[in-house]
Amino acid sequence: MNEIRNTPAVINQLADAPWRKSTRSQTSNCVEVAPLRTGPVAVALRDSKDQCGPVLLFNRAGWLGFIAGAKNGQFDLN
Repeated sequence: MNEIRNTPAVINQLADAPWRKSTRSQTSNCVEVAPLRTGPVAVALRDSKDQCGPVLLFNRAGWLGFIAGAKNGQFDLN
């Protein structure tokens, strides 16, 4: 896994990030995603219930891998 450092530039981007939640979300068990514009970070992901909590940062390749894994059921609990 590639580590993305939480630099001041990343922190500034997170403060101004356009966070969005799926329109299919009908409960509080959701995540929010925000595309980031510059640097090695392409996408940020957070828990919608804990907006000041931890954030997962993905570079482009990591995000594409995460999406592929989710679509293929890699993270299903059953």
